[in-house]
Amino acid sequence: MTIVPVIISGGAGARLWPLSRESYPKPFIRLADGMSLIQHSLRRAAAIAGAGEIVTITHRDLLFEIRDHYGELAIGGLEHRFILEPEGRDTAAAIGTAAAEIAAQLGPDAVMCILPGDHVISDEPAFLAAVAQAVEIAHGGRLATLGIRPDKPETAYGYIEADGTDVVRFVEKPDLETARKLVASGRFLWNAGMFFVEAGTMLALMERHCPDILTDCRRCLDGARRAAGDGFMQIELAPDCFSKVRKTSIDYAVLEKASGLAVVPCDIGWSDIGSWDAFSRLSAQDADGNVLHGTVAAIDTKNSFVHGEGRLIGTIGVENLVIVDTADALLVAAGDRTQDVKRLTSRLKEEGHKSYREHLKVHRPWGTYAVLETGPRFKIKRIEVKPGGRLSLQMHHHRSEHWVVVAGRAHVVNGGDELVLEPDQSTYIPCGNRHRLENRGTDPLILIEVQTGGYLEEDDIVRFDDIYGRNG
Repeated sequence: MTIVPVIISGGAGARLWPLSRESYPKPFIRLADGMSLIQHSLRRAAAIAGAGEIVTITHRDLLFEIRDHYGELAIGGLEHRFILEPEGRDTAAAIGTAAAEIAAQLGPDAVMCILPGDHVISDEPAFLAAVAQAVEIAHGGRLATLGIRPDKPETAYGYIEADGTDVVRFVEKPDLETARKLVASGRFLWNAGMFFVEAGTMLALMERHCPDILTDCRRCLDGARRAAGDGFMQIELAPDCFSKVRKTSIDYAVLEKASGLAVVPCDIGWSDIGSWDAFSRLSAQDADGNVLHGTVAAIDTKNSFVHGEGRLIGTIGVENLVIVDTADALLVAAGDRTQDVKRLTSRLKEEGHKSYREHLKVHRPWGTYAVLETGPRFKIKRIEVKPGGRLSLQMHHHRSEHWVVVAGRAHVVNGGDELVLEPDQSTYIPCGNRHRLENRGTDPLILIEVQTGGYLEEDDIVRFDDIYGRNG
């Protein structure tokens, strides 16, 4: 039996703003153990018996960050296949594309273990036992899902009505009164969004219930750009093709229409971390019912969650609050309103506020940059280039740049000159000069960049050569 874990790493995690942003979403959030959610997902997937190749579906702009997170784990013996979406088209498109690719490359009998890349599972042995049961069901030609036994009424999750291991029906996220009735009946499980099915069976289900999506997914795969490396294959779907795939979830497109589905009831310590309330439950409370992360001075504070990432946070006489502080944004919310954070991020997006999309520290394939200060006709950045990182050969129409190296060694192209800069050395790049920055060493390269000019936005860039395949 060929078993292929499929990790879906999409979405912006809008309910975990400001820690999660569109360009650095929820799967990259690190937990108290220092590991990110996507790393936990990979480790669980690799532990599934028989897993030898991992398929990861994600946005193309997140590929290099995901590969960095995977690389930190150094799990040997795995092949990786990355399916890169130019935009999110929901889970039906993602799963349809993965099923078509796996059936073509590994055979229609390959069992897909479809797993979200941003959930928490605290009981891994119980998870692996449930997966083994679901894989056996899938190998028999049925689609199986994991159903979490609920321990309370929950309005943030969908439900599965079950008769033993047979799915009776799927129920959308209910209101609180309905959730109470579902839990009290003893027939309903939480829908954890994990599915197990042979690739050929998934294709047959989609052919029956959403043939338009499957046809478009296959067309996109046929026209995809493929590149292979040491232990990995990446498949980049074309924007003009993928944008035409109907956007809907696999639940709506297939599961709610199909018959003969199976469910494996289980207790695996599962949470989708879909709100700050859920995030706070990952940590133990103090004597006053608080969960405090970072440097926090709390006086007469009760039943609150406070998360800081640097500066001191002081609270006095507050109760039932959620406070999340990052370098460029602060969230203060009532403890019973954490599901509404998504409304706030939607508003920020409508108003064009950058904080919905990216942090003050912005991640790029070559490393990171952070804007330290902006003023009339100037911007100051801290740039860190990871070992082996190489910025594109580029130019700007409206700004000049001054680079000062503070750590590491910089290999620089500046017009017709090629330079090697040590700490305390600098170079000036006039407006219009072609230039490139590269770190050929084994330590991070850190420099301060001062931009000057009449227009200092990130879209003033012309790339001539880029090892990461970026354009514009």
